[in-house]
Amino acid sequence: MTHTHHTGHHTGPADPLAGLPYADRVRTVTTAQALGWLRAGWADLRASGWVSLAYGALFVAIGFALTGGLVLAGMAYLIAPMIGAFLLIAPLLALGLYRISKDVEEGRRPSLWRALTAWRANPYHILTAGLILMLYVMIWARMNVVAFALFFPHEAIALDHFVAQMFSLDGLVFTVFITALGFAFAAFAFITNVTALPMMMDRPVDVFAAALASAMAVLRNPRVMALWAGLIVLVTGAGLLTGFLGLIVALPLVGHASWHAYRDLIKEDEEG
Repeated sequence: MTHTHHTGHHTGPADPLAGLPYADRVRTVTTAQALGWLRAGWADLRASGWVSLAYGALFVAIGFALTGGLVLAGMAYLIAPMIGAFLLIAPLLALGLYRISKDVEEGRRPSLWRALTAWRANPYHILTAGLILMLYVMIWARMNVVAFALFFPHEAIALDHFVAQMFSLDGLVFTVFITALGFAFAAFAFITNVTALPMMMDRPVDVFAAALASAMAVLRNPRVMALWAGLIVLVTGAGLLTGFLGLIVALPLVGHASWHAYRDLIKEDEEG
């Protein structure tokens, strides 16, 4: 299956991003293309047979194990931050799905083993990206705990205390604060990661170059990328609402679609 590239050109000196690093490496895209990424992702999901679903199921199983572990350890209050953390590191988890999409694109039969070892395409830089994302997630989890301690200094951190406080005025303020904080964390992760991991798997770029190119893609297409972020949240949210089971399909769908987003947004190295 060959992927068609769409071109969008900024003419002359009117380009507001001219002169910024990697600005000349990203294309302008349309709303229709963003919707097309989901369609292309669905086509890849179907073309890959059981491989994509097995990949999705594996991560759902890990999610169940982590959730169960937190409940058994009496740390159920960490489930919501963990779901937030999962969304932050999702681009890394989807690495194998980009590999499957690339296989489909090149007419190769997708393989679960190749998907699970996709990091080997650029191991050092992908590992670095993983460590940065893990650090980011640890900061996110820590800020949740710190915020709870600040808002409810006399409450023990436990799920029943947490639920009891939720409907008080302090609880509502806390909810708004954590939601805003989560949004800021997610926005930064999206801007720096939307094309970074597929790019690092596809070509020998380092984590900073990939994050810069990703940020330029968002700056070049703010409206379309806001729509794309919304679509990702919608599909992933639907998967989460089914008690994680829907993620068996939602995760591969978003992962494959993200590969097509990368293909449309970032120019080939040969292109000027």
